[in-house]
Amino acid sequence: MTEKALRLGTRRSKLAMAQSGQVADAVSQVTGRPVELVEITTYGDTSREYLAQIGGTGVFVAALRDALLRGEVDFAVHSLKDLPTAQHEGLVVAAVPEREDPRDVVVARDARKLTDLPDGARVGTGAPRRMAQLNAYARAHGVEIETVPIRGNVDTRIGYVRSGELDAVVLAAAGLNRVGRIDEVTDFLSVDTVLPAPGQGALAVECAADNASLIAALAELDDPFTRVAVTAERSLLAALEAGCSAPVGALADILADGQTVKEMRLRGVVGTTDGSTLVQLSTTGPVPETHEAALALGRELATEMLAQGAAGLMGERAH
Repeated sequence: MTEKALRLGTRRSKLAMAQSGQVADAVSQVTGRPVELVEITTYGDTSREYLAQIGGTGVFVAALRDALLRGEVDFAVHSLKDLPTAQHEGLVVAAVPEREDPRDVVVARDARKLTDLPDGARVGTGAPRRMAQLNAYARAHGVEIETVPIRGNVDTRIGYVRSGELDAVVLAAAGLNRVGRIDEVTDFLSVDTVLPAPGQGALAVECAADNASLIAALAELDDPFTRVAVTAERSLLAALEAGCSAPVGALADILADGQTVKEMRLRGVVGTTDGSTLVQLSTTGPVPETHEAALALGRELATEMLAQGAAGLMGERAH
């Protein structure tokens, strides 16, 4: 008799289905059990409001977590950047698989890069974080751009460029990679220009905290370097008391000398959406050996950023 299929809860979007499908295959290999996708509609999927208005934090996650807690699914896959920073009672992130490309990318008309967008270019993004950094970049280089709030799936967003409504849109490289559309990118943005969202490009595989055998199986998909990096980034976000929709960018990367991992650098940025003021700092130290050390790294950098006025740049702070 074949073992009962494991049920993986996922959002219905093409991107969520693609990334959940990849995790399902990996879990199937590790456990030897079939995995079936259970599609769940979340508030973030049905609401027509902009993410900044609906609060961002948890809007794509709550329905999946409810299904987990009710036992309707065995585990769920989230885009880590959508996950609230607070630990959820009764659930555990059993795996953070190896991260995809964390960078933001531009899809522009006429194969343009960010550096050669025309004056007055209309650039679409739903993220205050991207707006703050794109506007700061434009100010620093004497360019006029207009950031336009948009939302919707990858097709919708790229459609604004194809139809001529916008000159460019900014998206996450990881999402385009996962849906097989990376060849439409006209510019990969250096993280020196635009720092990604905390956890961008990484996935979180979550299950019930009391399901020891599943936790053990899922742990085989965990990538320790990705986990410490995103832990530090999310700790920074939490210490700034900012939600997913706040204009906060963060990236922890591993600095290696050949094959030898030397140190971890954590960079953070907070800015006003018009780009007039940015607080951008970084810290470099030994790669955290423990979850606590990774949390401490994020908290320390957040403290320095707050000392330089970060709190006043975030508008309404998350409560």
